[in-house]
Amino acid sequence: MKTAVSIPDDVFEKVERYARDAKRSPSEVVSEALREYIARHDPEAVTEAINRALDGIGDEQDGFVAAAAHRVAEQTEW
Repeated sequence: MKTAVSIPDDVFEKVERYARDAKRSPSEVVSEALREYIARHDPEAVTEAINRALDGIGDEQDGFVAAAAHRVAEQTEW
């Protein structure tokens, strides 16, 4: 899809320079930047990324970590 957007000159110059150095088109650079921006700012995408990371960790508990967390919780004034 083609669309027209206004980009400040200084940003456009940086995009062109980066695209040239990366041997990509300015359009590819802008598209990838927008994908990353949306992924970082979309609450559902952030939650999905956190869930994927947690799935990779597993459910095993570390006894030392559990005991340390318990001590910290006991010493914390709620």
